[in-house]
Amino acid sequence: MAATAAAAAVRPSLPRTSPRRERSTSCCSFAPATSAPRSTCLPSSVISVPVQRWRCTVTHTGTWSRRLHGPRWRCTQAQVASGTVDDDEACELVRGTDLVIGQGDDESVRAYLLEAVKNNNGTCVLFLPDVFGFEDSATRDFAYRIACHGYNVLVPDLFRGNPWKKSLPMDGFQAWLAEQAPERVSGDIETCRKWLVDDFLAAAPSKKLGVVGFCYGGGRLVETLARDADSCFSAGVCFYGSRMDASLGAQIAAPVLFVCGDGDPLCPVETVRELERRARGAKAAVYAGRGHGFAHRPESLEDDGDAEDAFAKMKSWLHDHLLA
Repeated sequence: MAATAAAAAVRPSLPRTSPRRERSTSCCSFAPATSAPRSTCLPSSVISVPVQRWRCTVTHTGTWSRRLHGPRWRCTQAQVASGTVDDDEACELVRGTDLVIGQGDDESVRAYLLEAVKNNNGTCVLFLPDVFGFEDSATRDFAYRIACHGYNVLVPDLFRGNPWKKSLPMDGFQAWLAEQAPERVSGDIETCRKWLVDDFLAAAPSKKLGVVGFCYGGGRLVETLARDADSCFSAGVCFYGSRMDASLGAQIAAPVLFVCGDGDPLCPVETVRELERRARGAKAAVYAGRGHGFAHRPESLEDDGDAEDAFAKMKSWLHDHLLA
């Protein structure tokens, strides 16, 4: 294969949020641990770099802040929530691997795979990122949190190494977006879906596949599910999808949870409600006063509270449709 694997995985780094608030739950600090070779062999169409694992050290504290120094995140495993883990015990939760899926420079797709370690439930989630790409810290953090709940999460590079950058002037956004050919993007998503179904899930106890998308990825989620004639996807969660085509709703068979704020000009509530009406088994969760990106880029205490609620709704939706 001419394509080469990406550089070492980016460790989760927390999104910018409001200052510390009182919290009674435990928190965890993560540090990279020496990784062991993978126990399963990837197919010849995949190049991988050595696995990077994350070790969770549990500490108890009366306060909690998401603006922390270094790569940290609170534990979400049931054993931690129930207090069955000692403060000094370290438990490996997730391992991450950079992949190149497919063959040939024109057809291969870079991706980042996060695999649950101790509580793996055997299901997969295809995670379609926003315009800032698959290496963005907020995207990685959210995908990591999903993996902490037992899912295997694949985050593809939908922009072929050229995501939108916060430092660029907005008057160039439309020109950048025009470079992202819809046929190429949909083809890359299909390459990743096929690999998950044919290769990764083939060895898993569960064959169920979900899809989560943010913003740009949310719009592509709607298109992906509308094309899913073979019903490969069992559930979807769309966070404030941009450029969504409501007319595609009738073609969507998988149950979809649509999450948005009523103050988001990029994701009109009317479009979300229309998709909810047209798509079978769809449900909308509309948050009053919230704008674009509140669930994975919260900027206030109010955003943060609704972000936690949205994550809980997503977690329940995935559980009910992929595990129950």
